[in-house]
Amino acid sequence: MDTVNAVVDGLKNAALGDKSKQKSKKPPKEKNEAANTKAALELNPPPEYIQHRIDIFEKHKQLHDSNIAQQPRADISINVIGHSALSGQSWFTSPARLLKDLDGMKGRNVVVAKVDGKLWDLGRPLEKSCSVEYLEFDHPEGKQVFWHSSAHILGEACERRYGCHLCHGPPGESGFYYDMGMPNQESVHEADWALLEKLSLQVTKEKQQFERLELPKEVLKEMFSHNKYKLHFIQDKIPDGTSSTVYRCGPLIDLCLGPHIPHTGLVKAFTVNKSSASYFLGDQANDSLQRVYGVSFPTKKEMDEHLIYLKEAAERDHRKIGKEQELFAFDEVSPGSPFFLPHGTIIINALFAFLRQEYWKRGYKEIQTPTMFNVDLWKQSGHYQHYKDDMFLLNVEEKEWALKPMNCPGHCKLFGFRERSYRELPMRWADFGVLHRNEASGALTGLTRVRRFQQDDSHIFCTQDQIGDEIKALFDFLNYVYGIFGFSFKMKLSTRPDKYLGELKTWDMAEEKLRQALDGFTAAGGAKWELNEGDGAFYGPKIDITISDAIGRQHQCATIQLDFQLPQNFDLQYVTGEKTGPSAKSETAAAPAEPMPTAPASSEKPKDAPNPKAPRKDPLPGYARPVMIHRAIFGSFERIFAILVEHYAGKWPFWLSPRQVLVVPTFATVNEYAHDVHSVLREHGLHADVDVSGETLKKKLRTGQLQGYNFICVVGPGEEKGRTVNVWNRDDQASQDRNEPVTLNAAVAGFKALRDSRSLSNMAVKFPAA
Repeated sequence: MDTVNAVVDGLKNAALGDKSKQKSKKPPKEKNEAANTKAALELNPPPEYIQHRIDIFEKHKQLHDSNIAQQPRADISINVIGHSALSGQSWFTSPARLLKDLDGMKGRNVVVAKVDGKLWDLGRPLEKSCSVEYLEFDHPEGKQVFWHSSAHILGEACERRYGCHLCHGPPGESGFYYDMGMPNQESVHEADWALLEKLSLQVTKEKQQFERLELPKEVLKEMFSHNKYKLHFIQDKIPDGTSSTVYRCGPLIDLCLGPHIPHTGLVKAFTVNKSSASYFLGDQANDSLQRVYGVSFPTKKEMDEHLIYLKEAAERDHRKIGKEQELFAFDEVSPGSPFFLPHGTIIINALFAFLRQEYWKRGYKEIQTPTMFNVDLWKQSGHYQHYKDDMFLLNVEEKEWALKPMNCPGHCKLFGFRERSYRELPMRWADFGVLHRNEASGALTGLTRVRRFQQDDSHIFCTQDQIGDEIKALFDFLNYVYGIFGFSFKMKLSTRPDKYLGELKTWDMAEEKLRQALDGFTAAGGAKWELNEGDGAFYGPKIDITISDAIGRQHQCATIQLDFQLPQNFDLQYVTGEKTGPSAKSETAAAPAEPMPTAPASSEKPKDAPNPKAPRKDPLPGYARPVMIHRAIFGSFERIFAILVEHYAGKWPFWLSPRQVLVVPTFATVNEYAHDVHSVLREHGLHADVDVSGETLKKKLRTGQLQGYNFICVVGPGEEKGRTVNVWNRDDQASQDRNEPVTLNAAVAGFKALRDSRSLSNMAVKFPAA
């Protein structure tokens, strides 16, 4: 408590010093400069709300501590993951106390615990017998907790510097940020970053403890009465008569579910690296906020490595390379809708062609559905009730319409156009239709977050008995496609949430089929899968697939989702063979009836459940509902395009490259032959260009290399006479000199073979000497 009071007092006196001493003795110059620097860093006096929050916190913390002290101390058994079982006392033993007695844990960057699978503060007492797992910074969840705590450090620095009203400060994929409402709508400028960083590092040196406290809703409203953003979250997220938690570090007390690292001193490296404007709740109709970004690490070495990584990532940025290679562009006439230039369109078309070829091999049929639908379709599917704000709505002839944001409802309509038989299943439909989603303007980011896009969208309608085989086939599809691009990937199974629709036995069956398929994939040499308990969609379990690019970044593109609900909303059914008649016996033996659930098993309706007025009929006798599998591998073509640009750093593999071959004549006298070579290459479907400019040969070759051509075919009088070419390989430094010529026919054959093989390296082709 004394330490915290000292921090608050320091805030009040940061710029004042001792006036009597200032009058009697002039401080040394160095101390004057230090005092002036500190005064420039912080407000003086500090915002009044800081002490207001602290007073309320301390009052209720004393009551909380007294209550904990009165809890019975019962003997408990603690299973420490990776270690032997230990004993302890309820309401006294904490993960931090246990950590001191564990062998091999000294010097480890443990940042948080998991108790019975739930993230838990290291200093928070255990309440009963349980399992405990320790997470270090390198663990994905550990990193998120570390960065969440760092966001609080940044929030403290921002309050002390600006007197701002904090809004939302989450961790992200590569750091954290904090949104804040600024006094007088001020902006945070790049010149402020170093000052915020300096204040944040002061906070880390003070080793401020993170203290957790649960408070009733009414007390929270009093504590944050100065902050309309926090009041919104309290009113919107916390039911009346209940409570939530706050966390304190030094003078900062923030509405937060936690957990956090034990103290700010675990953060050894901290930097502020960006600031921008944002909107409260992402809605431009709300207050304009300032967003400050940062990143932190438990060691300086990790920060240095991260800065190198950021430099590499900046060089690979798809927006930078896209402009340099003239692949795509954006314009305010249609925000969030990319213009693909000729070279970019070549790449997009190659991706389409690749998937269409695979669809043909794997039994998919391509379909097309309208771009605009009457909103009755979206009301029936349930999307209108929950995604209306993210849809582009139009009024045509006094009726409301919407541009489609997804394909699944349209596919359900197609399935229901006529009676279907079990003999038609599984039915695999693919759709490359254009989709539109009304993303907030502030969220638009290059090709990774757009408003107009196309997906490699597919829906599989099948019986319950076919789920396992279809999932296995999808894993094979994923493995092949990602292997072509050089991606590694991992999969995560998300299971039944607390609020779900359908019968428990149906969920158990579906999850078991997914588990079996995942186990089979791992046993066959695939990566080990992870369990994400309770994070499935309300309508069915799902598998999320994350790919890893050339510099280790994770991207979620693919998804596989089982859906029991849309077939029910659209009253989809197929003939099982149970219909009365002479053939009923044989057909029933071939495909037994599989009635799907028609009512929620949980008593409480999910908040995101579909329209209750949608049809919920039982299938007719002799019919059953199909299972619908939502499946995407690329996700959107725009997103995978951006990922591929950065994955390859603009050095495209030959089969995707819009600049496959450049023909360069050594002298103007062979320009005609250069054009001839160019024509032959184009006739065989190769993306070739010819440079007959007046530049020197050296300049032409250098330009071709900088533009990223996979091969340069140099032709001179000797090559013209023998109808040959001298091939320079982008990936083979040794070939980039005068070497043995190759016949034009052999060169064409080699290029076509390399294209068709979809190899990642130009080195996969060898040209025989003429």
